[in-house]
Amino acid sequence: MMLDKLESIKERFEEVSQQIMQPEIVSDSSRYSKISKEYKDLGRIVEQYTIYQKLQKDIAGNKELISTEKDEDLRDMAKEELDELLPKLEIQEKIIKELLIPKDPNDSRNIILEVRGGTGGDEAAIFAGDIFRMYQRFFEKMGWRSSIMDFTEGSNGGYKEIICKVEGEDVYGKMKFESGVHRVQRVPQTESQGRIHTSAASVAVLPEAEEVDVQINMNDVRVDTFQSSGAGGQSVNTTYSAVRLTHIPSGLVVSCQDERSQLKNKDRALGVLRSRLYEMELKKHNDAISSQRKSMVGSGDRSDKIRTYNYPQSRITDHRIGYTVYNLPAVMEGDIAEFIERLRIAENAERMQEGESV
Repeated sequence: MMLDKLESIKERFEEVSQQIMQPEIVSDSSRYSKISKEYKDLGRIVEQYTIYQKLQKDIAGNKELISTEKDEDLRDMAKEELDELLPKLEIQEKIIKELLIPKDPNDSRNIILEVRGGTGGDEAAIFAGDIFRMYQRFFEKMGWRSSIMDFTEGSNGGYKEIICKVEGEDVYGKMKFESGVHRVQRVPQTESQGRIHTSAASVAVLPEAEEVDVQINMNDVRVDTFQSSGAGGQSVNTTYSAVRLTHIPSGLVVSCQDERSQLKNKDRALGVLRSRLYEMELKKHNDAISSQRKSMVGSGDRSDKIRTYNYPQSRITDHRIGYTVYNLPAVMEGDIAEFIERLRIAENAERMQEGESV
């Protein structure tokens, strides 16, 4: 069954290899982007399948040599080689099985990232700012582009709320594990007695929705304009370029004040609104699935407590996989790739188990 699937993937890869060179596809950036993504994804599988086929061929050749060769030395050499090849085939099979796990179709999307100060007043806003800065450092390491769309500053620094768009390769696929409540344990800057406080920031990672995903009736949207304000309450400009959209059926409210143009702010706010509506539909779908299965990695629900940052002990614990590290300064500088990779492996292991039990 696996081999049949691999053969059909190989055929599709050959088709896509031809399509990617066709002028009508090259000239259409949207189609070319989708075909390029498919070519890359299929290429990874075909490359590993080619290695698997060679191993199979070498194993068959050595087995034949053992059963037919009269020279004992040659038979011994073939046995030695076979002993080396069989474990390699097993490893290769695992690699291919992991590559064949159906990918979340949203993994390749850009995201809207929302970070909010939770319980803990001023300290929560300061921590939300620290978390956002951690992500900015991570985006830089990944070569992703981020742009702030809206923010409300905390009275003692940080952010009560900050929203940004992140663009790059497989952004949602990596960042989706960050959704949830991040808890901090430390002595706040505002604490005079030196006592450790616990506060929290919530993170929401929304896959960026396209117009084809969510149709918005503009008759359902109230548009308000206001003056943009920069850091420290300074006016960015004196025109009413900032935009607030209220989606009446859902009650969702979205603001954008990043651009100097009211039209651009409206377009970007519509993008956030579309993504939030898309996330609501996605949550309904995921809730229906999670009633049948309980994921160890978590639901991606923004109310799940996912990680604790303990400053006195320089300790960070991810509660979903029970993974703890003692290098808090490096993590706050954006060194979160190890957490993401371990969560991805845990999710893949779950999905493989599901596939085997079906």
